[in-house]
Amino acid sequence: MQLDRTYHAERGRWGKPLAGITVLAAEHMQSLPFATQLLAVLGADVVKVEAPGGEGGRAARPIVPQPDGTTVGGTFARNNLNKSSIVLDLKHDDGKAIFLRLAREVDVVAENMRPGVMDRLGLGYDDIAAVAPNVVYLSVSGFGNRTASPYRAWPAYAPVAEAMAGLYELGRRPHEPLRTGVAGALGDNAAALYATIGMLAALRHRDRTGVGQHVDVSMLDAMIAMNDMYPQLWSLDLPAATATGRGTGIITTFHAADGDFMIAVIREHQLARLATLVGQPEWVHDPRLADRRDWSERVEDIFRPAIEAWAGERTRLQVVAAFAEAGIPAGPCFTMGDLADDEHVRSHNMLVEIPSGSDRPVLMAGNPIKMSRLAEGPLRMYPAAGENTSQILTDLLHLSEDEIEHLRASGAFGT
Repeated sequence: MQLDRTYHAERGRWGKPLAGITVLAAEHMQSLPFATQLLAVLGADVVKVEAPGGEGGRAARPIVPQPDGTTVGGTFARNNLNKSSIVLDLKHDDGKAIFLRLAREVDVVAENMRPGVMDRLGLGYDDIAAVAPNVVYLSVSGFGNRTASPYRAWPAYAPVAEAMAGLYELGRRPHEPLRTGVAGALGDNAAALYATIGMLAALRHRDRTGVGQHVDVSMLDAMIAMNDMYPQLWSLDLPAATATGRGTGIITTFHAADGDFMIAVIREHQLARLATLVGQPEWVHDPRLADRRDWSERVEDIFRPAIEAWAGERTRLQVVAAFAEAGIPAGPCFTMGDLADDEHVRSHNMLVEIPSGSDRPVLMAGNPIKMSRLAEGPLRMYPAAGENTSQILTDLLHLSEDEIEHLRASGAFGT
């Protein structure tokens, strides 16, 4: 899916808002790489620090075929566009020394290792602040670095944070096991967004005061913040269904001729419009539907038969267009293929092509932040592990070829 070049050219003369910001990121997998890629798309120079052999996301599944016949993990491909890569063995004295020297030359040092790892390497916040007090230090972890948590040492993937924040209880159905995976890597991506906000705020503070600080984002904290009303319901003595409106309205999916759509009817005037639209005006005066709290209990015996009979000869988009015209919130339930072919997605450049080794391009999520003076793209392919090592050491540390070769021989880049 090609970018709109007119859109690009019109805004390209303004440059990128984060141009001139350099980020040194000891990162892997999803939470921090997603954040730093967003920074890179907005113009920051992101130097990705990888362990010898490359970060673990390169081997994740599914795989993305490369033009040269190799493969790379889909997680890596999704999160590392527009970055440069340097390979450093941070357990090696020379590798650690290079990292510290690079930290003096950048605006942000970012890491998403397990809490304590960077401290043990001599590369934690206090270590970096000692040599570069103006640098913003960003940490993303399961349970935080700076404040005490009984879970601090636990490993965490996105579903762990989602579960602990109550998202799975929120979706509980009677007499069924909890359903996991409310959305793809929500725990990672939410933490990444809060990390980005924190980093930008700390840079603004640094610009005003000249002093950096430690921005610490916990995946669990991010998920609690993202979980809408659920964390406060206990203190209000309310059921979990209140958080999504399942107990006080019609918020569910129905069948159309070509798939499913969902509606959200939570007000009396919306029910009246729904009743008129699907030819059931008596619903407005039906005593069984006198209270919003009754509506969710009558989905299967009253609403579904009538709505699906009306929708059964219409496509999802026809159904939703009729709902929209009537002022009723609704939307089609899209599949992967639907997203790839959707006009909104296309017009917003929300799926962009990257070259691949298959007979068709691979699609990656685009930049959701639209700005009147920010050009879309250009996107640069994710780097090979260590692809930019020599260039980074030359540009940022002004090392000679002989010095770089000496470091290579010493094992600073791994063996």
